[in-house]
Amino acid sequence: MVVWALVSSQPTADPYLPGHGDPRFTVDHYDLEFDYAIVGNRLSGKATLTVRALADDLDTLTLDLHALKVVSVRGSRLKRHTHHGRRLALKLAEPLAAGATAKFTIAYRGVPRVVPDKVGEAGWEELEDGVIVASQPGGAPSWFPCNDRPDAKATYRIQLAAPSDYYVVANGVRTGRRRTSSQTVWTYEQREPMAPYLATVQIGRYAEHELPGARVPLSGVVAPALRSRFDDAFADQPRMMATFEKLFGPYPFASYRAVVTTDELEIPLEAQGLSVFGSNLLSRDWDAQRLIAHELAHQWFGNAVTLRTLRDIWLHEGFACYSEWLWSEAAGLETTDQRARVHWGRLSELKQDLVLGDPGVHDVFDDRVYKRGALALHAIRLTAGHATFFGLARAWVERHRYGNVTTDDFTALAGELCGPSIAALIDQWVYQEPLPPLPAA
Repeated sequence: MVVWALVSSQPTADPYLPGHGDPRFTVDHYDLEFDYAIVGNRLSGKATLTVRALADDLDTLTLDLHALKVVSVRGSRLKRHTHHGRRLALKLAEPLAAGATAKFTIAYRGVPRVVPDKVGEAGWEELEDGVIVASQPGGAPSWFPCNDRPDAKATYRIQLAAPSDYYVVANGVRTGRRRTSSQTVWTYEQREPMAPYLATVQIGRYAEHELPGARVPLSGVVAPALRSRFDDAFADQPRMMATFEKLFGPYPFASYRAVVTTDELEIPLEAQGLSVFGSNLLSRDWDAQRLIAHELAHQWFGNAVTLRTLRDIWLHEGFACYSEWLWSEAAGLETTDQRARVHWGRLSELKQDLVLGDPGVHDVFDDRVYKRGALALHAIRLTAGHATFFGLARAWVERHRYGNVTTDDFTALAGELCGPSIAALIDQWVYQEPLPPLPAA
């Protein structure tokens, strides 16, 4: 009966990700310590969470933790805990009032596995020789207990001990690197608030080197055998960073790393302060260069400014895709307008059954979301004018930096800066199925 009482009524935060997140509280800080064995893919962890109640009389907290065994839970306010499926329920001895905080330390271990959801699998995965953690959208519980919702942003300290012949990268600033007899202990601090799905560690036989010529510290993390290919493929990274800072405002984090696995990857991925690419993207071809630009742009749109729920994914992918076209023009290739009209033509030939602002769980990452989102932004730019549009983009980041947003927030800001008539244009692109015409260039 105790187990049933704790897990029978589980909260959830996002209808696209049922069984994830608890909207009744947030986490202000995660202190994560890991010991990882490459052989056997075994992880031992200790997570100390500083939680803050968002509702009065909070007597149970529900955390997300997948496929790992809880060894112990400690906390001065804890009465008991139950781990069932992916949910770890903490029953409190006394309820928390809204705004009150408490700390809990969870020890756990096991073999981390990706988290399956209707939108796809995500989380901790073994490479041929190392680890990649790609948690978007629901994979964070594969390696640490968390309140797995994008609007529960927190600061982090991530410490991981791994064999000394491996290089470890995590989010934020590296504040420690200490070698023991058989391991190296790496410590990183993510000081700007971060959604759980953007937390990551990358483990491989890498070396890190700086990329000169940028205001922001840039580096590449890559196997030495791939260094020359990396330098060629990422030669424009400093200029790309400068272009996006001019268009969107200052880069929002302390540094940016590009990690390249020796494995080939189907798609690259962004985490806060870094992006991860497969070795198959070490190319000067446009299909590789556009993805390098795409992942960098996510640092502004997706990481600094983050959606509240997955239905508004176009606010991430539309801006990132549009940034590809902006970079094309800055690099002296096709203009933004040329790229936009080519993709408008392609979209016009597809079935018109997608609502950009609520695509449904099975179409969250459909390519039409990316391209139609970018086209919506281009339509706003053509209507409002170049200066007004980029004023909107910079204000969007400045006003909502390190926070969470909805499409309604974007529409309100666009109405303020571009005029009230822009709302009808946004509604046409975001909430109606038929593909609208692009305004004249």
